Amino acid sequence: MTSSGPQRRAAGSAAARRNMLLVWTALLVVLLATVSLAVARTGTPRTDFFASVASQAQGPDSAGPAPKAPPAAVDLDAEIKRILAENEGYRIGVVLVDTRGGEPKSYGDVSEYAAASTAKIITAAAYYHLVETGEKSLDVPLGSFDAAFQVKAMVNNSSDDSWLLLMQDIGYARLIDYAASIGISYDPEKNLLTPAEMTSLLTQLSTGKLLNAEHTEELLGYMQQTNNDRLIPAAVGPDITVQHKYGVVDGYVHDAAILSSGERSYALAIYTWGEQDGESQARLDTIHQLTGAVTGALFG
Repeated sequence: MTSSGPQRRAAGSAAARRNMLLVWTALLVVLLATVSLAVARTGTPRTDFFASVASQAQGPDSAGPAPKAPPAAVDLDAEIKRILAENEGYRIGVVLVDTRGGEPKSYGDVSEYAAASTAKIITAAAYYHLVETGEKSLDVPLGSFDAAFQVKAMVNNSSDDSWLLLMQDIGYARLIDYAASIGISYDPEKNLLTPAEMTSLLTQLSTGKLLNAEHTEELLGYMQQTNNDRLIPAAVGPDITVQHKYGVVDGYVHDAAILSSGERSYALAIYTWGEQDGESQARLDTIHQLTGAVTGALFG
């Protein structure tokens, strides 16, 4: 007997395995060719599987469409400074403050200006304060109407007659003392304010630090419906609430507003002066540009 039988069987088994490997290799080649042909005919396969395989095959250095960069954030400081530089013919002071807290941001000339009618908010707050302390009443006659009418007319329609009646009823000395009690240096006979003092007043008002809830809501309501919306309100979108007081006199054109949307709230004062210019379109455009820069950066 010899060992040739087992050796032949082993050789036969090896050959069978090789043949089977060749068969599977051929099948794989056919399958890959079929897939390649389908891709060539139909474009990129739509299945998640093939998409994931393709993404892994590309690797990190593969060429492809670059991801879009996020939109650049507005540089508010730079934008306001640019607008001021382009309008050097005017004296302009801008102050912006988050009513929830934080330091005011100031731009341009923020020294004292003739406050014009923006100071009427001090008189309104002072009168409401005296009502709350029991020293005054909104129901008593004042001029041809009652005090409540005069407060509304002073703020809502910017009536100078109503303003004079209310200041006289308060008393100038008492009005000066009230302003000082809320951190504002104000003399009604000079009627001077800084933009920072105005934003401080609006911040205290909007956060309920000056008046009770009823009077705060009433005064802010008058400021939301004024007879002149050509300044800050004209440059604000519908999703932002504007409560403001404008002032125009002898070349001074100002607006000071509380701008709010959702949980965000800011006090903005824009004071301007230009000799014999008044509410020209150029002045309005400047105020609109500044307002647009602020709202675009803070509210999107």
